[in-house]
Amino acid sequence: MEFNFIPNLLHSTQTATATLPTREQIEEKYKWNLKDIYESDDKWDKDFEWTNKNLIRFSDFKGKLSSSPSVLYACLMLDEEIGIKLEKLSLYAMLAKDSDMRVSRYHAMDDRIKNLYARALSESSFIKPEILSIEENQLRKWIEENQELKIFEHYFDDILREKPHTLDSDKESILALSSEIAQVPYNTYSIFTNADMKFPFIKDEFGSDIQMSHGRYYAAMYSKDRAYRERAFKAYLTPYKEYVNSLNSLFTGNLKANIFYAKVRKYNSAREAALSKNNIPVSVYDNLVETVNQNFAPMYRWAKLKKELLGVEKLHPYDIYVTLFDQKYERKYNYDEAVELVLNALEIMGDDYHNSLRKAFNERWIDVYETVGKRSGAYSSGTTYGVHPYVMLNWTDLLNDVFTLAHEMGHNMHSYYTGLTQPFHYANYSIFLAEVASTFNESLLLDYLIKNSNSKEEKLHLLERYLNNITSTFYRQVMFAEFEQTVYEKTEKGEALTPEELCNLYSSLFQKYWGPSMFVDDEESFTWSRVPHFFYNFYVFQYATGMAASETLAHKVKTEGKPAIDSYITFLKAGSSDYPINVLRKAGVDMNSPEPVLSVTKKMNSILDELENLL
Repeated sequence: MEFNFIPNLLHSTQTATATLPTREQIEEKYKWNLKDIYESDDKWDKDFEWTNKNLIRFSDFKGKLSSSPSVLYACLMLDEEIGIKLEKLSLYAMLAKDSDMRVSRYHAMDDRIKNLYARALSESSFIKPEILSIEENQLRKWIEENQELKIFEHYFDDILREKPHTLDSDKESILALSSEIAQVPYNTYSIFTNADMKFPFIKDEFGSDIQMSHGRYYAAMYSKDRAYRERAFKAYLTPYKEYVNSLNSLFTGNLKANIFYAKVRKYNSAREAALSKNNIPVSVYDNLVETVNQNFAPMYRWAKLKKELLGVEKLHPYDIYVTLFDQKYERKYNYDEAVELVLNALEIMGDDYHNSLRKAFNERWIDVYETVGKRSGAYSSGTTYGVHPYVMLNWTDLLNDVFTLAHEMGHNMHSYYTGLTQPFHYANYSIFLAEVASTFNESLLLDYLIKNSNSKEEKLHLLERYLNNITSTFYRQVMFAEFEQTVYEKTEKGEALTPEELCNLYSSLFQKYWGPSMFVDDEESFTWSRVPHFFYNFYVFQYATGMAASETLAHKVKTEGKPAIDSYITFLKAGSSDYPINVLRKAGVDMNSPEPVLSVTKKMNSILDELENLL
């Protein structure tokens, strides 16, 4: 049994207004329609009770899977039936909770489904060990002779691959029961930083008093008022600094939980365990970090140019995102305008893809605006079998929001096509593939905007946007990946990670990635404590590999046309029917090679050349 959720919090922004609107003040068309999942909370409760009562049916199959192919198939069908219910229940509870994190009812529902899911994992934990107990030749024979089992062939291959790391059924049951406890650090972190943490009030760029928030911080980082940026930067990180000991405890608790599971399953490291789930070689991770460490020159070049164009003595972290050019050419984009831009940019993908996008926009799959109590950031819900995917935004009318929309709709279409095409047990895809679809859309959007720019100044802004995208989606994520690798390795060696050590490590990496033009403020060293992705267990490196792959695929679409488009749509439909490395290889990208990584660093240099020629 698998649980599918693809969180993504990149590119979150928010307007700096005195007070946030309530959910009731937002037009219905800008709020996701949860009735597509359940008509009411009561319907959710009924499905919950059905699932709760039917978990006992797993006991009918325990100890019997090796008896016949029909028994094995019947058990897999029950696992699928339960899994579909759990995914719908979880999706509804998560989206309802994230809509307003002050509502205790939906926190309770979210807790209930997590408890139920833990029970389901425990009740079904015998399945993989019993499949592994079947003699492999016998299992292969059953697959060949029974058409019903044939569709599970890759599923069985994946189980057999993990045989050295799979325990007996009793131990698997214990580990499944412990999964709820392992989620405590992240769940506590999420509630604390989104609902309980209080930010200070500051003067905005117009002299008005505003309370800092997650979204307002991001919006402030684009302000041309440097003093305001500095105030916002320091105010935003103040509570993280004040509560660093508690945040450190949650952070290290999450590390230790993942290390525990890796050791119990006899992996060499938590990193190997995390990557093994999708059969990603550790060498892919190492290749990414090492190749980037040998190619900091474009980043240093960009930092030096930023410093010169801003005319500052020292470049600070709060100078990273502000435009270098005249803001009168920096447009605001309301959501409806952005929808049309994304549709126009992706028209190159053909009618089928384009019509699917329109369906998502027209049928309320997206929650657009920040409201009181709403979760910060942006994400796509991933594939939930039998239900369309959802997208959460926090819209602020910035160009960055337009790219966030394109990014999340890349995830959304990936989930949509996979859910339409694959059976339940393949109707998900790894994060390794997910970030290809999202950055692919961003690349096509940027190309469209540059081609349709009306002036030199507008083109400069867009080229700058491209460079900032590479900075945040590629280099920054590799920096996060190197930080994550280091803290796990230190913990696995038995070293205690104090807040001071984490701050020093993060600060030194930030300096290394930005180079001599950057001055690292003390506040920046606490940024490790505000990155929720560090709780996702070796997640962030896939943003960078995804961008490297998407640059290759976007180039193919632009130069080869329909054959490349068809190949890309096939990629979106593949789900987990093959290992992600193979899915990408079939689409024309080999992530075992440094070439896709180098393609991004070379692209950054070429964009810098183009920008400097315009200056």
